[in-house]
Amino acid sequence: MNRYDVVIIGSGIGGLCCGSILALSGRKVLICEAHNQPGGVAHSFRLKGYKFESGPSLWSGIGKWPTTNPLGQILRLLDEKVELIKYQGWHVSVPEGNFYLEVGQEPFKKRVRLLRGYKSVEEWDAFVSAIKPLSQIIRDIPLLSSSPETTNFLEYIKLASKFLPNIHLLPKLNGGFGDIVDNHLKDPFLRNWVDLLSFLISGMPMHDTNSAAMATLFDEWFEPESYLEYPKGGSESIVKALVNAFKKNGGTINLSSKVESVNFSGDVASGVTLENGSKFISDFVVMNTDAWTSRKLIPREIQREWDPKAKDIKKCGSFLHIHLGFDASGLQNLPIHAIHVDDWERGITAERNVTVFSIPSVLDKGMAPKGKHVLHGYTPANEPWEIWENLNTNDSTYKNLKEERCSIFLKSLRKIIPDIDNRIDIKLFGTPLTHKKYTNTYCGSYGPALSAAQGLFPGCKTPFKNLITCGASSFPGIGIPAVSASGAYAAEKIIGKKQYKKLLKMIDL
Repeated sequence: MNRYDVVIIGSGIGGLCCGSILALSGRKVLICEAHNQPGGVAHSFRLKGYKFESGPSLWSGIGKWPTTNPLGQILRLLDEKVELIKYQGWHVSVPEGNFYLEVGQEPFKKRVRLLRGYKSVEEWDAFVSAIKPLSQIIRDIPLLSSSPETTNFLEYIKLASKFLPNIHLLPKLNGGFGDIVDNHLKDPFLRNWVDLLSFLISGMPMHDTNSAAMATLFDEWFEPESYLEYPKGGSESIVKALVNAFKKNGGTINLSSKVESVNFSGDVASGVTLENGSKFISDFVVMNTDAWTSRKLIPREIQREWDPKAKDIKKCGSFLHIHLGFDASGLQNLPIHAIHVDDWERGITAERNVTVFSIPSVLDKGMAPKGKHVLHGYTPANEPWEIWENLNTNDSTYKNLKEERCSIFLKSLRKIIPDIDNRIDIKLFGTPLTHKKYTNTYCGSYGPALSAAQGLFPGCKTPFKNLITCGASSFPGIGIPAVSASGAYAAEKIIGKKQYKKLLKMIDL
């Protein structure tokens, strides 16, 4: 039977969240995934006993309740539990020094006092005090329950009553976070640090990063009882939980099934056609694809209706990757995460200036063979696509450039593990071409570079009836919490506000 209520293109976190909620609501749903495993960017692969992570490595707000993290809320709604390992911090290497930094307000203030003195601590206190009312608004109005596309005037009035004392702060939530920073932080280290956190969240500097996203992060990372979470088994465990919820409620997922086009009856989306010629009929189509890929799926004769035009959307940079399997003998107190910034003056968007590492086997021994560790490192959305796009991956030019550009990783790692070169068992490098191949993203990009200073991301709507989008190109933007919420918003548009609210009441949202 090739007829479904909904066909979803892509099994990234957004698509899985959307599909799982739709299946829970009783809809007959098919997810078509181009690759041979689900998860989109959140995936892993195995080699010689190592389990290599390739996707997100920093998780928080999933296991605790209540939580402001939409993914944590969705997993609770689906009654899916993920085994989580709590931990406190990461290793930081910046021009000011090398140190271990725990999450939480007091550990950070202690580090600031040692690095910059008491005056900078006072600055930070005033800054955090300015953010707290924004975080409170987000706690009072969960992101999952307040899609701006479906909230009517009366509901806005009702919501506004919850935060009347802070109603004047609402415009700040949708603006760039850099404006709040400019009003409170003068210390160069503090400004650079917040700029870095913003970039890690959104792929853009603080002035372009949404204030609501950063207020959520500060609520999770700088509270007295803050901690980070590692899903045992890696990001694959999150994906498995969503897939399990989807399937147990009757959902179907077809892997190695790349969609060639969305089909239409007039201006109404009516299904999809795969590259192998298979056709599926549906009442709705959801595209969990980036803005550029989505446009290509629309028949050319009606593409002119697409707004905004994908060619006019600026993109975030791409990634370099390193995967290592290495000897763990004699290594004590390795951090699960490490971040290295070479030079603040170059800016956090400068190519090969920032590297991030995750060594999940520090917490989860099952990720590597006995006596070994596994590592994933990447440059966060600051690698230019243009120097790679015309290269052939089989040519020596490509291979030499890959070795040269990825040398930044070992240079940074030697500050943590001085003899890392002699410990390596497996070494794999990845480039923007690799990232594009395995994630189906345009130019290997992190996503659209849409500045919060110029307004919100486009929502889930398209110009075409019954065609909806979710994922990193739709509101509320890039990152795991954002794409999770976008999947929920897409589901709401299909099942309707009344049934959606009924589902959320099951978890008191």
